Amino acid sequence: MPRLLYISLGFLCLLLGLVGVVLPLLPTTPFVILAAFCFSRGSDRLHRLLLNHRLFGPLIRQWEAHGVIPLRIKWLSTTMMLLMVGYPVLFKSLPLWADVGMGGVVLLALAYIWSRPSRPSTLEAGANRL
Repeated sequence: MPRLLYISLGFLCLLLGLVGVVLPLLPTTPFVILAAFCFSRGSDRLHRLLLNHRLFGPLIRQWEAHGVIPLRIKWLSTTMMLLMVGYPVLFKSLPLWADVGMGGVVLLALAYIWSRPSRPSTLEAGANRL
């Protein structure tokens, strides 16, 4: 049963990550990383498929090896979130709670993304070359 649960959660996280490509309140990167974690516990084959994916594979491999979110992904995430949330907050008349809620979620997501290293530390990089 746990194996099936991990696989199901992996697909759910992957789906949320894909939706996050177009919806700014669902950041793609953490969901794809979580999907990789779930697949690693539930299915070696699905985990390998995700690791070998053209777009997500390098990101997941860097995360699993070093806890890294590349700088390019950080800037892309930041830009997309601010654009997608900025427009309705600035130009639509939404209730104050909606504006504050969207802004809060984006700030939390950005704080997490920017708190992660952008590349492996020099000690880790040197140890990996040996």
